[in-house]
Amino acid sequence: MKRRTSWLLSIMLSAAVMLLISSCATLSSSGVGRIKEYGIESARIPVDYDGCRVAFVSDIHYPSLFTPKRLKRLVAALEEMRPDFLLLGGDYVTHDDSIRSLFSALECVQPRYGTYAVLGNHERRNSPQIAQAMEMHGVVLLADSIARLGTDEEPLFIAGIRDSFSCDSAMLQRVNDLEDKGFVILLAHTPDYAERSSVNADVVLSGHTHGGQVSFFGLYTPVKNTQYGNRFLSGRNVSTVGTTVITTNGVGTSRKKVRFCAPSEVVLLTLKKVVR
Repeated sequence: MKRRTSWLLSIMLSAAVMLLISSCATLSSSGVGRIKEYGIESARIPVDYDGCRVAFVSDIHYPSLFTPKRLKRLVAALEEMRPDFLLLGGDYVTHDDSIRSLFSALECVQPRYGTYAVLGNHERRNSPQIAQAMEMHGVVLLADSIARLGTDEEPLFIAGIRDSFSCDSAMLQRVNDLEDKGFVILLAHTPDYAERSSVNADVVLSGHTHGGQVSFFGLYTPVKNTQYGNRFLSGRNVSTVGTTVITTNGVGTSRKKVRFCAPSEVVLLTLKKVVR
């Protein structure tokens, strides 16, 4: 009887493990993976942008690691979200001849208030071509620059770091100077920038880590691509100075078309103005 019970328990445990593994693999191999939603509440959010939806996409690595078929599904998913803003976090293509086709596809999303982007480490060799394609397809490239929206009384700022692996003191000061002027969204390809620079922004959006890309149920992640261990590896976290940092797993993959328990994702923020 004991042997039979032990055998049944072993079968059930094995089935549970296989089901969990299958679930992780299925999520990781789908076109978009998942939509990770966050609410951002602040009294500094302009009333005109209360309730706005902000889609954030990073690390596409098109087309060799993110196929045209998956790009089509990504664009369809973004269109269905009907975002007010589309923000792009860098690492766009694996081949230069695919730059224009990528941004041509993303142009179909047509967010109400526009598309804003920064460069990633993979754009160090082809940034002029990327910048040209972005301009051609209506994307505002933020390379150590700041876009101001809203009114004089209630502005909203979207800032972008050219090279988030270094800390340009002049750009850092420009961002920090906005602290008392309005709501600030900062795009920085790597989440390490937020901690290393001690930047003051309402929210920092980053990618680069891929959530580890391969993670053993969150208990062990061999490759993190961050200097801070699991702290900013994925999801919503807070820097030492109190800045909200949201790191997306991204939608593509690096080196290998493999994801395990670190599903590809699109981040969707909803801005909510609170009265204090």
